[in-house]
Amino acid sequence: MSAAINSSNLLGEFPSASQVLAEIANAATPTESPNAETNRIQLTDSHCHLDFPIFDADREAVLARAQAEGVERFLVMGISAAQWPRLFALAQQYSSWRMAFGLHPYFLRDRIQNREPTFADFADDLALLPTFLEKGALAVGEIGLDATQPLFELQVELFKKQLHIAADMNLPVILHHRKTLDKMLPMVKKAGVSSGIVHAFSGSYQQAMQWVDAGFRIGVGGVITYPRAQKTRAAIAKVPLESLVLETDSPDMPLFGNQGNRNEPADIAKIAHALILLRE
Repeated sequence: MSAAINSSNLLGEFPSASQVLAEIANAATPTESPNAETNRIQLTDSHCHLDFPIFDADREAVLARAQAEGVERFLVMGISAAQWPRLFALAQQYSSWRMAFGLHPYFLRDRIQNREPTFADFADDLALLPTFLEKGALAVGEIGLDATQPLFELQVELFKKQLHIAADMNLPVILHHRKTLDKMLPMVKKAGVSSGIVHAFSGSYQQAMQWVDAGFRIGVGGVITYPRAQKTRAAIAKVPLESLVLETDSPDMPLFGNQGNRNEPADIAKIAHALILLRE
């Protein structure tokens, strides 16, 4: 695998907000010979968890609703070694799915019952990760650091190891963060990872541009629909559109007004329009 090929695959299949908003603008412009297929807006969800059991009862309907809104492609995240086989199996059923595999910091305690896990407990998982990445994954993810969760030292050890795997395989990374943006950036650079997506960005404009300068795109989701998210909205209003990608994090991160309900990829269309309003 080459860095150029894999970075190109991720960015090509999950285009920037600049491309998406241009498509929306073009679709709103009447043509001499309108054609429903030609004028159809093609949206993508660059971050979701459609393999989660909460979708088992109506996954087909969820995908149909998304496709009705123009959402054609979904990047579904790996979160634990126990979940990777299920994600891979489901991705074989749906041609619109793309995969990423990683160890999410939020789920580390699930690895071992009745005691705190250690780095040694994840040795087999880390050894298995490249095998799953070689099955056609577009990125290593979802990985990162979360200062609101326990086992932070273990998080750091696992994050560093997964960054090195990504660098060795020339793959982008999909990054989870909470109060850790500034801590993660030097670690990413030191590992030699030079592309990916900062998922669910919630920092300042200055922080966003530091990541953009490092080769990353910024994930924009339902948070921009919340009036109280002033810092994030102000940042997203200024970051170049070509450095933004759209995401839902379904089933989490519902849009404003839908709190407490399951989120779905169909809401990408609403996020795109919220971004248009924010940029006006």
